Amino acid sequence: MDNEREERAVWLKHHGHNCCQSVIKALTEDDAAISDVEREVLHRAGAGFRTGMGGMEATCGALCGAVMVAGLKLPDTVVAGKVAKQMHERFVEISGASICKILKSRRPDGRFVCDCDDCVRHGVRVFGEIM
Repeated sequence: MDNEREERAVWLKHHGHNCCQSVIKALTEDDAAISDVEREVLHRAGAGFRTGMGGMEATCGALCGAVMVAGLKLPDTVVAGKVAKQMHERFVEISGASICKILKSRRPDGRFVCDCDDCVRHGVRVFGEIM
């Protein structure tokens, strides 16, 4: 199921959603515990997290989306903070960084440290692993 969600998030990214919104939608669209109003609020809140919030200078939107959904589902802010830290650490482990500018930098072979499609996959993955 998680691999299907990862690919659904990538599909969403290529069909009108930014990285943050793609992760949010993929993680919430079939969750009966989340209302349509909550989904819409998260989607709209995720609109500002495109290109690493501030023109690639800040945290990857895919990670932000995963943390936002976790915060909605967790019982309190202390737990949410601990989970956010775990998600961040795991995202960095599998992606190479959490800052968009670094993720989009080029390695000596010309490839990105982590391209957007993989960042979106990783956002969904860390949510699934930690939540």
